[in-house]
Amino acid sequence: MWTTRLLASSLNRATTLPSMIATTSGIQTTRMTAPLLRTPQLIRLSSSSTSAISYKRKHPRKLHPALSSDYLHPGAPNAEEAVSSILYNTPPSGKDNTKQRHIFNCLVQNEPGVLSRVSGILAGRGFNIDSLVVAKTEVADLSRMTIVLRGESSTIEQARRQLEDLVPVWAVLDYTGFKVIQRELLLIKVSILGPEHVRAQMNSRSPNWQLLQEEAEEDMTPSDALRQTHAHLKSLKELTDLFQGNIVDVSSDCVVIELSAKPDRIDSFVKLVKPFGILEAARSGMMAMPRSPIYDRHSEENDQPEEEGSGVDASLLPPG
Repeated sequence: MWTTRLLASSLNRATTLPSMIATTSGIQTTRMTAPLLRTPQLIRLSSSSTSAISYKRKHPRKLHPALSSDYLHPGAPNAEEAVSSILYNTPPSGKDNTKQRHIFNCLVQNEPGVLSRVSGILAGRGFNIDSLVVAKTEVADLSRMTIVLRGESSTIEQARRQLEDLVPVWAVLDYTGFKVIQRELLLIKVSILGPEHVRAQMNSRSPNWQLLQEEAEEDMTPSDALRQTHAHLKSLKELTDLFQGNIVDVSSDCVVIELSAKPDRIDSFVKLVKPFGILEAARSGMMAMPRSPIYDRHSEENDQPEEEGSGVDASLLPPG
């Protein structure tokens, strides 16, 4: 009996010892793995996924005040402000009104000496010819001469009569004050290397042109020069397209541009391409042709003046 009790107590101790060891080892393992479980948690807080959230918490967004209605819907200017703006933006007039531009179209005989006789009459009266274009027409032995000059109207009229008195002159038409179509042809050669290289290009035939070319090439590397050349070419192409012109020739250092437009538009184009460097330019002179009138049957019937006596006499109306 006593032996049986001793064996049972020993068996109970043997069964409880592994469980205690397991629990103890489990506690030890949990204590050892506790720092390992905290490490990923610290890494997760300092990762890039939460850095934006922490930054927003530290720097809260500031709400800007709403725009006023005056800024969103500005009021229309009054009459005084509108007139002041128009007067301020209007450029001053630089034209001399005392000397008006006159356009003559002379139909002359196609024979030698006609141009010298016409220009001699105008030079004798002291006129400065702005433009003179002569060319033959589709009719045999007939040429057309377009002359543009400036002067007083009385003096211009005397010159026109003297031109008509010449034997080879058929007629002199004065287009001053009429609606005419004006065209002029421009051929201009512009540098694409830049304005700092224009001197070397224009002096290419001088004895020291090679020295000037070497000095111009030392300023930049070949890659920079190539990029700058293409940039200038692109800018000139865009500017030419705006004026409805054409680039008729392209070389390694310059382009030739053709433009047909009004004389004022030609002047504006020349001023715009001048910063690129103009090597040479040629203008044909102005050609003019009057516009044809447009006849409308309905407008002519509506514009007919009323016959006299068709209206009602006011004296015959009743009073009041």
